[in-house]
Amino acid sequence: MNYTTQMDAARKGMMTKEMKQAAASDALSPQELMAEIAAGRAVIPANKNHKNLIPKAIGKGLTTKINVNLGISEDCSNFDNEIDKVKTAVTMKADAIMDLSCYGKTQEFRQLIVETSGAMLGTVPIYDAIGYFDKNLTDITAAEFLRIVEVHARDGVDFMTIHAGINRETARRFKKSGRLTNIVSRGGSLLFAWMEQTGNENPFYEHYDKILDIFEKYDVTISLGDACRPGCINDATDAAQIEELIVLGELTKRAWDRNVQVMIEGPGHMALNEITANMLLMKKLCHGAPLYVLGPITTDIAPGYDHITSAIGGALAAASGADFLCYVTPAEHLCLPDMDDMKEGIIAARIAAHSGDIAKGIRGATDIDYKMSTARKNLDWEGMFELALDPVKPRRYRKSSQPEHEDSCTMCGKLCAVRTMNSVLSGKKVELKEDDCHAN
Repeated sequence: MNYTTQMDAARKGMMTKEMKQAAASDALSPQELMAEIAAGRAVIPANKNHKNLIPKAIGKGLTTKINVNLGISEDCSNFDNEIDKVKTAVTMKADAIMDLSCYGKTQEFRQLIVETSGAMLGTVPIYDAIGYFDKNLTDITAAEFLRIVEVHARDGVDFMTIHAGINRETARRFKKSGRLTNIVSRGGSLLFAWMEQTGNENPFYEHYDKILDIFEKYDVTISLGDACRPGCINDATDAAQIEELIVLGELTKRAWDRNVQVMIEGPGHMALNEITANMLLMKKLCHGAPLYVLGPITTDIAPGYDHITSAIGGALAAASGADFLCYVTPAEHLCLPDMDDMKEGIIAARIAAHSGDIAKGIRGATDIDYKMSTARKNLDWEGMFELALDPVKPRRYRKSSQPEHEDSCTMCGKLCAVRTMNSVLSGKKVELKEDDCHAN
């Protein structure tokens, strides 16, 4: 029996090698994973042309995955720097790489990522269209927009952001909304401008069935982009965002009718008290499809620290049902992130993802926390470092400030609570010199 996509195989009761591999590294059995894929509640982005892919599953009952954005631009077009980022991101356990390149030899760069990385690869084809065709935006035809999608699919891209939800009716709603920051999605703003200036319907919406033809052929997962995501907390959960979300729910069912796997992209900037309701609403309106969220960023006043605002929102989003977090770096809103920015963003996103997994009761999520607590109880410093999300930084701190006694640290010394309790409970006498107590 043949199959076209992972969803098609799951619906036919066929266990693919990708399902087996993804399940082996996650919380569900292969049979449980297959059932979730068949229902559309989980996906395995796995383009048939991405030969060295290490498959990962995203969705219900699975650990929350994280994505790293990178790519070349007109101002920062160094291939080597970005490929180094790819390799480092994979080493730091990022689950996916999203190539947002928009300038220069984008296809060559994209193909290089596919060849060198086993991580899932995502792209936003509309970013590439202007450079690929060397045309002004309004001179690009609907057929050319579709052609660039097929180029990316043929190159081995596993999932693509397609902004099909911002049709002319959604755009009309947006123009009446009085938004503070308008449309902050790069792809969404380009399509809005194209529609306004040509008078035509969004080609990704008008020719959606042709997009599905491509995605079914190569088994690309469609990530339905949120063109109307809020760009500030003032704009969150407004009519434009909800109007687009309703359209995305309709497009989800159309994709499933073709056995094309679907993810739904989510908000942007949003106050903490709105996040849980938004995750529930997105799941409801989009029929339980996996949610892929940027942040949400919980306050607008922290440029330089938006990896923190994003991690706060991401943890709550994951706890409330989000399945895939797009990392945010300290450089968000400011510049292209460098290597150090990327590392900070990855760790922040992994903290948020794991915190969410604990809260929503993902099978086995707290196992590593139990091991860390045991290592702390035993004052096993090397064990703590090995279990840490980032072993490098805690080792550096420990080395930079050596205590007098190896079983303590320079903050507490002999007053270490763990050291004291271990001694007392093992029947040893606790002896503290007077000068050890002066600080208190």
